[in-house]
Amino acid sequence: MAAAVAAGVAPVRARFLASKEQFHAYLRARGEPGGQVGSEEEEEEEVKEKKEDVDSCQSEPPAKRVRSEDLGQDGESREDAGAEEKEPTERKRARGQNKSRPCMKPNHYEQSRLCPSVTQAHLGDGYQNIINMDLAKQWEGKSLVRNNLSKDLQHQLRKRKFSFRKADEYLRGLAKPHGDGGKGGKATGHSPEEQEVSNCTTPQEGLGDSPECPVLPEQGEDPKPDALQSPGLPGGEEASSTKTVGLVTDEDVVKLRSCEKKKLEIQGKLYLAPLTTCGNLPFRRICKRFGADVTCGEMAVCTNLLQGQSSEWALLKRHHTEDIFGVQLEGAFPDTMTKCAELLNQTIEVDFVDINVGCPIDLVYKKGGGCALMTRSNKFEQIVRGMNLVLDVPLTVKIRTGVQEKINVAHKIIPKIREWGASMVTLHGRSREQRYTRGADWDYIAECAKIASPMPLFGNGDILSYEDANRAMQMGVSGIMIARGALIKPWLFTEIKEQRHWDISSSERFDILKDFTNYGLEHWGSDTQGVEKTRKFLLEWLSFLCRYIPVGLLEHLPQKINERPPYYVGRDYLETLMASQNVDDWIKISELLLGPVPTSFTFLPKHKANSYR
Repeated sequence: MAAAVAAGVAPVRARFLASKEQFHAYLRARGEPGGQVGSEEEEEEEVKEKKEDVDSCQSEPPAKRVRSEDLGQDGESREDAGAEEKEPTERKRARGQNKSRPCMKPNHYEQSRLCPSVTQAHLGDGYQNIINMDLAKQWEGKSLVRNNLSKDLQHQLRKRKFSFRKADEYLRGLAKPHGDGGKGGKATGHSPEEQEVSNCTTPQEGLGDSPECPVLPEQGEDPKPDALQSPGLPGGEEASSTKTVGLVTDEDVVKLRSCEKKKLEIQGKLYLAPLTTCGNLPFRRICKRFGADVTCGEMAVCTNLLQGQSSEWALLKRHHTEDIFGVQLEGAFPDTMTKCAELLNQTIEVDFVDINVGCPIDLVYKKGGGCALMTRSNKFEQIVRGMNLVLDVPLTVKIRTGVQEKINVAHKIIPKIREWGASMVTLHGRSREQRYTRGADWDYIAECAKIASPMPLFGNGDILSYEDANRAMQMGVSGIMIARGALIKPWLFTEIKEQRHWDISSSERFDILKDFTNYGLEHWGSDTQGVEKTRKFLLEWLSFLCRYIPVGLLEHLPQKINERPPYYVGRDYLETLMASQNVDDWIKISELLLGPVPTSFTFLPKHKANSYR
């Protein structure tokens, strides 16, 4: 008979369960020099012996215990009348970011730092660079990684010599006062008769299906900005300032209409979410190998890109295996976002550009970016229209249900986003205040998918198995975006495509970590600095990977994303080590792959809820 499972805890078979002391005692015994990994029968016998030897104790550390008590079986928080009477220390949850974590960047290698030209070379006898001619011929004229920041471009950005012709024209249109339309920072423009469709692929109600039908602003709405006018129309700035003879074929003069842009045909595809910190290029390569169809770079701050910061431009890099790839931008104002869109349109290769209107962190929100744009509709409109104007690729938007927990506003914003010219919307089924304390609201996502039509809408939230993905697709969304599920088990894409649960072995999982390590050393370099950077990102990823519970250990399938794993002893030492939520054990795994850590090495994960002592 199955043992009773505590609320919010994943149902692991009783014979694998252990207490905190039993779990760490097993790892200490197996991790000692000379310790051998025996057969499954021997290991099960050892676990039984340890359970008899060690008295029962608290099964979870304090932070984790509070989390489990607060969560119900479905991952939802419990609200009881006695909550206010709890001690302040008990009410605290391990959530959000470790904002005060110490600086973990090693500085010991700065004294003997090598020139990049040396670290990127393979030197042989006489310090001559060794070249594999077969590989050199195979990749001649090709690039493994695209979207690099050239020194010339960086110089132009730092000296402010880069030309933002289209963006400047659009922003001048926003600045022009036209009667009452100019107040309050709203988009302003000419008479209603001169307005054009912002997205000619979207037929408006009552106006038929013509792809080039005009749209008149509703009563009380402000006219649209000058920059939205076709250059050939009377009153357009370009028409009055430039006289041409003969046919005009220059794309800088005649801009593409929305219906002429390349379409983003990704309906039904598996979309790997842009993941800050963990969604780096080596991790995306892992996910591509397991079946991810669409990938997106980590969130990049537009102001940092405009300043030519190398660290920010590194987030835009694209591996040659990423066949459908986009970048995600964060910003709060139409001038910086529009200029950044034009900059990327001219300098990098992407299939789409995404606007982050879902970031909940205070640093972004308090500056008016991320989720805050959902409450700043004027700026939001100006950003979407401006970016859509200067881009030759589709523009997408990622949003949440709203800012406040019980006040959903996405259904009101989505029709506007469609009108402003976006090609697709992704909706995360949670609000900013909610974060991850409740399950994603897929019923609301389904409602929004109907409202968004014919614009595609992707749903996002709580997908950790192919059953979760199937239920999501039945909600009428165009596709699904996978975020935490991919961090916990990147082979999820394979499970969804093959419609099965994969009882992946510990050795197979370790091989994935080996591949990530090799990709990291290839991407960040194999010198000391590259090794430590690879280690840092590996440790961040391990803080999510430890939450995976092997299929063969579960009492019933599938594992739910908001269920916390209890302490358990796996089928072998490596499986148990990978289940540890102790930072020291993550470091031990990194040492198996990258060698010993530097002296006085410390690590604290970015997210508090991921580490328990």
